[in-house]
Amino acid sequence: MVSPEPPTWHGAVWVGAVDVREVPEGDLAVPLAAAGGYRTARLLVRDGTAPRGFVDLPVTDGAVDAGPLREAVAALPPAAHPPVPARLPRTSVVLCTRDRADQLADALRSVLALDHPDLEVVVVDNAPSDDATRRLVTAPGADPRVRYVLEPTPGLSSARNAGVRAARGEVVAFTDDDVVVDPGWLRAVASGFARGEDVVCVSGLVASGELRTPAQRWFDERVTWSRNLVPRVFRLAAPPADRPLFPFSVGDYGTGANFAVRRDALLALGGFDEALGVGTVTGGGEDIDLFARVVLSGAALVVEPSALVWHRHRADVTALRTQAVGYGTGLGAWLTKTALRPRTLGMALVRAPGALRHLLAGPAAPAAVGTDGAARPVAVPAAGDAAFDREVAAVRGVELRAVLRGVGRYVRSRWTVRARTTARRRPS
Repeated sequence: MVSPEPPTWHGAVWVGAVDVREVPEGDLAVPLAAAGGYRTARLLVRDGTAPRGFVDLPVTDGAVDAGPLREAVAALPPAAHPPVPARLPRTSVVLCTRDRADQLADALRSVLALDHPDLEVVVVDNAPSDDATRRLVTAPGADPRVRYVLEPTPGLSSARNAGVRAARGEVVAFTDDDVVVDPGWLRAVASGFARGEDVVCVSGLVASGELRTPAQRWFDERVTWSRNLVPRVFRLAAPPADRPLFPFSVGDYGTGANFAVRRDALLALGGFDEALGVGTVTGGGEDIDLFARVVLSGAALVVEPSALVWHRHRADVTALRTQAVGYGTGLGAWLTKTALRPRTLGMALVRAPGALRHLLAGPAAPAAVGTDGAARPVAVPAAGDAAFDREVAAVRGVELRAVLRGVGRYVRSRWTVRARTTARRRPS
């Protein structure tokens, strides 16, 4: 992703990707585009479409040395190549947005450049305050594969449900307006569905597209979906031995910025829960709720790392704090929903002690392969700003308190949805 401005922080990391076939021999310097001001580069190493892992390397004069790059690549595990799908299903990409036409334009360009022969894009404008998105999507000469849908009810779940209703594809793929998708994204999604006839949902790798600020690097350390590099198939009938919280190990399933669902199965599940999601008082949780419902239904959910999108994280601590509140509230709301259903309550109570330990401990630190070939935790350099360090240290507490707030917020949001549904059913 092209950063809007050069880095001013000494810990900033240039982000890119390299195919193993492109790593040069000899003692060459490998130039990096627009790498001025960066001291470190993080490269996603791929073997064709399949990711092998991330390597962190020093940057000198806007380049990395080929020798250390070769050594780091050689230390990575071999790629797990996805199956080749027998066919590419007709696919609808649903892009939900609200008042971010500038970011949407980049995301839309990347989606329209996809290598997929049967594609439509549904842009859902959710409770907008202006007409910028409509003008962007419906401008003269706009790509005819793109359709504009207005959804006046605020909330990401409402927007996604509107997109599903409008979609004509067999598969509906979802991404966000702050990402850039890989050119082979939907082909890789189709590979995920090819892993089994019972596969209903496929999620992919959401790599950090920008690590220019300390807030972005801090966030990158904390999320699991930015380093889901191993393909997995989750089925209720075959609980994974290494995931004691399954089927509630939602961090392993992916995130709402990158997943696809068979449209008929999604409709059969009732779509997205409109009491959850950004734009409602719960602030989030609609994606983890859907993933869990897919698995609990007896269908398979596949994590397909070759289905890649690049995500631009929030760049400052204020936005980071807002995001943490949304994540925490959404998680608390989803946990409340789980507790209110007899079937899931019993399953959740058995796993409650482990879940509490996991929640309090937070995610494990990520690892990268260095120039000596050893994997080690990635350490974020100090920001050099005492105020930032204090604020970011408090974000975890803010998120945990938001989890508790999510309990009441879900009940409140549930009543709002019921009242809205009742009003729609009344004869006019």
